[in-house]
Amino acid sequence: MTAPRPAQTAIPATTVGGSRPASPGRPEAHPGGPARPPAQARRLPASTHTDVLCVSAPAMAASGPDGQLRGDGLHGFFRSGVRMLSRMELRLGGVEPLALQGDLSSAAQARFLGAVRIPGEPDPDPALTVERLRHADGVETVTVRNAGSRPARLPLEIALGTDLGNLAEIGAGARPAEIPGQVQSAGLRWTSRTHSAIVTARPSPHAVLAGAGVLRWDLELQPGARWAVELQVALEPFTAAPVRPPIGRGAGVPAPWTDLRIRCDDPRAELLVGRSLDALGGLLLADADRPGDLYAASGAPWRFGLTPADALWAARLTLPLGTRLAAGTLRALARRQQSPAAGGAHAEGIIPGPLRHAGPELPPSCTATEATLLFVTVLAEAWRWGLPKQEVADLLPVAERALGALRATVEADVLDGFVTDLGRLGEDRPGQPPTARCEVQAQAHRAALHGADLLEAFGRPGAGAWREWAEQLRLRFREQFWVDDLSGGRPAAGLTTGGRAVSAVTASFVHLFDLGLGAAGASLPGLLDREQTRLLAQRLVTPELDCGWGLRTLSAKSPRFNPLGHRSGAVRVQETAMAVTGLAEAGFEREAGALLEGLLDASAQFAGRLPEMYAGEQRMPHCPPVPHPAACRPAAGSAASAAHAVLALAGVRPDAPAKRVVVRPVTSTPLGELELSGLRVAGEPFSVRVSRIGVAVVEEASPELLLGKD
Repeated sequence: MTAPRPAQTAIPATTVGGSRPASPGRPEAHPGGPARPPAQARRLPASTHTDVLCVSAPAMAASGPDGQLRGDGLHGFFRSGVRMLSRMELRLGGVEPLALQGDLSSAAQARFLGAVRIPGEPDPDPALTVERLRHADGVETVTVRNAGSRPARLPLEIALGTDLGNLAEIGAGARPAEIPGQVQSAGLRWTSRTHSAIVTARPSPHAVLAGAGVLRWDLELQPGARWAVELQVALEPFTAAPVRPPIGRGAGVPAPWTDLRIRCDDPRAELLVGRSLDALGGLLLADADRPGDLYAASGAPWRFGLTPADALWAARLTLPLGTRLAAGTLRALARRQQSPAAGGAHAEGIIPGPLRHAGPELPPSCTATEATLLFVTVLAEAWRWGLPKQEVADLLPVAERALGALRATVEADVLDGFVTDLGRLGEDRPGQPPTARCEVQAQAHRAALHGADLLEAFGRPGAGAWREWAEQLRLRFREQFWVDDLSGGRPAAGLTTGGRAVSAVTASFVHLFDLGLGAAGASLPGLLDREQTRLLAQRLVTPELDCGWGLRTLSAKSPRFNPLGHRSGAVRVQETAMAVTGLAEAGFEREAGALLEGLLDASAQFAGRLPEMYAGEQRMPHCPPVPHPAACRPAAGSAASAAHAVLALAGVRPDAPAKRVVVRPVTSTPLGELELSGLRVAGEPFSVRVSRIGVAVVEEASPELLLGKD
């Protein structure tokens, strides 16, 4: 391969969820979080781990379990990164209802129940219940019921307020002042320089106190009667934005996986898959001018918008449920790929992404590298799962440009032929030498092989050169990245200038097990040989990395270990789920089962809704996993990977272009009997049942598919 040595550049971040983009060349405050305030004012971001957070992208709502919006932290209704309403405090008869219950009924909706005693009621039991049904889209229904024996005459007051603040700034600790309200027909209006927020009520309130922001109804409820009011919060921009913000999926548009049905002997798995896909559905977005192209927002509340690498992971991990999300994600990112006109020749082919903090052992990582390489893999695997040939052909030039960005970086020969961040500039990170990361070599190797498959299948040149390059990378990796130690050895987390190994033991090693789907349902070759693979598989399940709830991001033996460090010891769900599927695929079913058991136990502690990460403290009897204060909840990567860890146990491995599918289940059956229906292969329904002894039976498939078992 020959190409001119590219100039190198930092990759600018994209605007996320209406908030400001991260500065090019500067890592984010925490895992993809909001822009940081100045150093002297830095503080921990507002924590939401005890809040009830409902999400329907691009909208969300957060409050405490009592349902009251008090303007604390991230409490309020948000849309496209703007807080439409920060306060909604309800009082009945001058008192707040006693909170009885508050939880999600789905990713997008929450239910809160409270109780109030009627003044003078001799019975100690509360006669009145107050139910609040809240939807992330900005609709809340309040229902008051009188179950007592006497009429109830008392006022219902709802105090409202807003600051119309920016989500990123509020999350970073800013506390904007409230804006004075004005009476607006059946509600209130607040106006800033850029937006107006409006709350309307049906039925109309009996009184509106604009100065205090209070809506009031005088209720008279007979025994057994009920009364309800619906409040709707809306946001109006003053002028049309130059780029219209993303829109949500919409009430009439089904999620791409509505037909999935799962049954197994382990109820934790059924709950985890159902709630993970529900959460992922709440994160689906679309460009305003391409509403049919769905992609996943990275997570709420911190990265509530398009982060290309995270969107591609979500699309890839849900391929067993169909190619619709993958197609929409690929097309959305194709529109954002760097061209010479946009970023100069050095940036051509790169899909932009922000830098992220990578922990204490490595410099910040460029998510543009991950996204650019992953684009090729997602396109190739979507093709294997049944993405129509013409849609693949339309996207192939984008994949070729992504491979061109990889070629330019390789030929720059920054670090002995290994891959560093694509488009990296020395001056964008002063004092930080280029680093070839372990996981980037795995991603580049897989992208090269997937790219070769696509180029060969569609009659484009270059397939042989990419396979030859991948083979040479395998040889160099096995020689230079392997670190010998008393346990037999392990990969280096990275190599720096001069071939110095970064010897940290991290969960990023799981990328070496993510080989990718190849022809005839087979796995692509990996960077490790068989013995190295065995040693690493055993290393992953030692207490050094496995805390009992999943894999720590950094070894507990490291002097820099921090169980709450998002890259220095916390458990990231996606990496643990990747380890489960990769180990099982490589034949290490015992190790995969141990990690899966920890993940399922953790999911039960989070009611089936796993957050992005949680603390990597060693598991103790009768102690649940500790929530991470800065975790996205939900997060696209954790939701998609948790579901995939269960679905992959059936071992469905298709090659739709060859009209073939291989079913190779995990024979140790960690969930007992497993039935999956509503999978999609080649665009048609596919159902499989795996017995308790590990025998797979395909119960529904396209008649054009040739079925095989390994």
